[in-house]
Amino acid sequence: MSLDIKTAAQGLDWQEFAEKALRRECLSVEEALSVLNAEHAELLPMLQAAFTVRKHFFGVKVKLNMIFNAKSGLCPENCGYCSQSTVSTAPVEKYSLLDKETILAGAREAINRKAGTYCIVASGRGPTPRELDQVAEAGVHRYNHNLNTSRGHYENITTTHSYEQRVDTVEKAKAAGISPCSGVIVGMGETDREIVDMAYALREMDVDSIPVNFLIAIPGTPLQDLSRTSALKALKVLTLFRFICPSKEIRVSGGRESTLRSLQPLALYAANSIFVGDYLTTEGQDISADHAMIEDLGFEIEMNALE
Repeated sequence: MSLDIKTAAQGLDWQEFAEKALRRECLSVEEALSVLNAEHAELLPMLQAAFTVRKHFFGVKVKLNMIFNAKSGLCPENCGYCSQSTVSTAPVEKYSLLDKETILAGAREAINRKAGTYCIVASGRGPTPRELDQVAEAGVHRYNHNLNTSRGHYENITTTHSYEQRVDTVEKAKAAGISPCSGVIVGMGETDREIVDMAYALREMDVDSIPVNFLIAIPGTPLQDLSRTSALKALKVLTLFRFICPSKEIRVSGGRESTLRSLQPLALYAANSIFVGDYLTTEGQDISADHAMIEDLGFEIEMNALE
């Protein structure tokens, strides 16, 4: 007999999922799918359960992150979501690695925004010897390399590198003693089961921070015609990641503003981290709006030293 997940999901005690997460027990596939397929009326009880887990590990602190595009465009990869890829015709700036003073100015701006993490991003497959020399003495706390999508869906998104190479890069960062950060982009034509597989993979990799992005279908990219993920579905995805990766930093990342729209505050009942300001080639919302949202929720900005 086949299981109708939508029917099975109704009436579930989401607090039991929270208690399972607090015991570090992983949801089964059926339980995980029930989160994604729950009726919309179940959303608030689900978020309350997710908040039980989030509060246990992070209290009401919200970590702010700022991203800085230190090298733009000129990328040989063919990632279908990216405006900087070799197959994109989107009009983006193209420049080589910026100088030290410009990057340091970005760090000072991160402090002004109350961001505890300053994320320096460079397009391309890897650093050139000159670029490596430029940043080798700068120090680094965390390395980000997103899985982006599931193993089974990977070749539909990019073919110039493999899923296994992505995993290997993260594992090499871990082996070098660097805090691993790896996440996903939701809304690239994947199935619900593939979303669950992404969460399972990141749990197994034991990464410290998980950026959950929602696709911005940028004109000029191969995925330009895909529809926006609904705000309610996005909140269910964040809830799922909190249940499966209970003690990890869940960052609501690119696409937060355009996907969640007026429901952005609800995301922080599952996630404990957001980006502030603009992203790599797309705009974010005004920083004061993010600060006000956190204050209005009764949450607090985590004021750690810059990482």
